[in-house]
Amino acid sequence: METSGFNEEQLTVRDAIQKICSNYTDEYWMEHDQSGEYPHELHAALAKDGWIGIALPEELGGAGLGISEATMMLHTIAESGAGIAGAQSIHANVYATQPVAKFATPEQRQEWLPKLIRGESRTCFGVTEPNTGLETLKLRTTATRDGDTYRISGQKIWISSAQVASHMVLLARTTPLESVTKASEGLSLFYIPFDRSQPGLDLRRIPKMGGRAVDANEVFFDNYTVPASALIGAEGQGFKIVLHGMNAERCLLAGEALGLGYAALGRAAKYARERVVFGRPIGMNQGIQHPLASAFMHLEAAKLSTYHAARLYDASRTDSGVTQHAIGVACNSAKYLAAEAAFVACERAVMALGGMGYAQEYHVERYLRECFVPRIAPVSREMIMNFIGEKALGLPRSY
Repeated sequence: METSGFNEEQLTVRDAIQKICSNYTDEYWMEHDQSGEYPHELHAALAKDGWIGIALPEELGGAGLGISEATMMLHTIAESGAGIAGAQSIHANVYATQPVAKFATPEQRQEWLPKLIRGESRTCFGVTEPNTGLETLKLRTTATRDGDTYRISGQKIWISSAQVASHMVLLARTTPLESVTKASEGLSLFYIPFDRSQPGLDLRRIPKMGGRAVDANEVFFDNYTVPASALIGAEGQGFKIVLHGMNAERCLLAGEALGLGYAALGRAAKYARERVVFGRPIGMNQGIQHPLASAFMHLEAAKLSTYHAARLYDASRTDSGVTQHAIGVACNSAKYLAAEAAFVACERAVMALGGMGYAQEYHVERYLRECFVPRIAPVSREMIMNFIGEKALGLPRSY
């Protein structure tokens, strides 16, 4: 990847993360993909050097940097060969804590976030449900106040890292949908203890296509009791609060997609330089060279979009002229473009290697399996196009 144009902090992050990730070989990630074993060692190494808190306040032990630097961190992890799995091992701990850091009370932040930054606790993010999908405003999981506690009942799905998490950032309904005047009301955000030994909490791991080193789960709540102090902000304001993390996640996932795409393209270019057929390296043939060159240019364009979106997100903290509308358009555009560029790069890497692209030992087949994640999650390509059509082009709402 061309690194011209990045600021000193971003390049410092990239260099530091590359050094950490150099300790985890391609074989390490292939083995963890095959076994489904969580990459605890990478999480511990990143926590040891304070990187889990890259975008969290310094007074809590974080680095106090922005989403621009966090995007570079996850981009670099993925590009190291760790792919989406490596990046996802800390993904939720970076973006899901953004609304916590902004809207929790000082006492809550002090209780929760330093432990997470030190790696002593981990969080997962509980929003998606099987029967509502992208209709977030129709979530059915309920949190019912009962004295000094809330009783949670319902189901979440596609919850990454739930098997190793000690906490969950949970969006649940505290007022029935039929009792609110606006659909965005009645949802509340919580930072709940996630104790699998307690009654009322059940997890079922979902076997999946790629990124197998990081677990994905269905989570079932049945009158699961949490302290009332787990509530973040005011009851009923959870949807507005959680949006603060969603735009950040778009940027981070775009960075992860870029890293995956560059990793695949680097392997393909190396193979094309070294593989000799009919007395010449196959990279001399335009049928190989041009698809890879095109993939590189698409990645570079998506890179510009991604880091532009991250800069806008960070600038909005101090510049009132940066609107949430502009941030939403930029972050969704970046996630879409990076995901598509990564898919092209990974697919062409497999094709450039031919039969060996199908072999596990060359790793690009793993990248291809993983590149579908940023195309699907946390919001599909089609829903992003719906959003851009409405918000950027003023077209009638289609959903």
